Amino acid sequence: MNPPDYEYLRRLLKDQSGLDLSVDKQYLIESRLLPLARKSGLSDISALVQKLKTGAPSFVTQVIEAMTTNETFFFRDKIPFDHFRESIMPELLRARAARKSIRIWCAAGSTGQEPYSIAMCLREMGAALAGWRTEIVATDLSQEVLEKSKAGIYSQFEVQRGLPIQMLVKNFKQVGELWQINADVRAMVQHRQLNLLHDFSQLGVFDVIFCRNVLIYFDQDTKTNIFGRLAKAIEPDGFLVLGAAETVVGLTDVFKPFPERRGLYRPDARSASARTSVPGAGMPKIAAMAGL
Repeated sequence: MNPPDYEYLRRLLKDQSGLDLSVDKQYLIESRLLPLARKSGLSDISALVQKLKTGAPSFVTQVIEAMTTNETFFFRDKIPFDHFRESIMPELLRARAARKSIRIWCAAGSTGQEPYSIAMCLREMGAALAGWRTEIVATDLSQEVLEKSKAGIYSQFEVQRGLPIQMLVKNFKQVGELWQINADVRAMVQHRQLNLLHDFSQLGVFDVIFCRNVLIYFDQDTKTNIFGRLAKAIEPDGFLVLGAAETVVGLTDVFKPFPERRGLYRPDARSASARTSVPGAGMPKIAAMAGL
């Protein structure tokens, strides 16, 4: 790939998705975009760049989705779901006993493994949630991955990655060589296409926000802006769950680490005034994407 083509793609990705690639990530672009180029009848990355320059919006969308969509799997990293069962839900059951409702947002829902893992955790709680209203909202930049999530159909390989066999038997039915998550579990998850720095106030306020493996390649200003906006979308006693390689430390004081729970954060009441006015609300759109 020649340098001008790489710089053009870097600028396009930064402007359209917030993805901030360093100068040594040519291999990543080639591995993601060469298959798309060939599928579109183009010989190489240079031909792909030339097509992008013609201003074809649908092709720009395909390129952004190819770069910002990545693998995910059920109960990824395990620890966040341990936190969900052992720390988050017990506290919320006490704190929300009067209203009996809990709202959860997966801000990079991808092909559905994360929101459905949360849904299966809630189903495991059985009688403890009898009479409660639980809502899971899954958002992502890519409409393609959201459609896969809605269908809830996964390969044998996908269901073997992180999903305990007893949960597979209990929550899925086999369809030929594939597995489909049961309709009652699918019904627990709402899907919305969303860019994180667009106005998401219409989603309302959540008790738990999973924003995992999204921020890794964003620059510091963008991360700070996103944290500020997330703080406005979470209850004062809510929980923010980040990926293992992500942190608020050194970036913002609107969240503080939850003691002895890696990747878990709470809104900081002392910073409530900071959450009432978040700079950069008019910044270019930032993709809610699965982590690279």
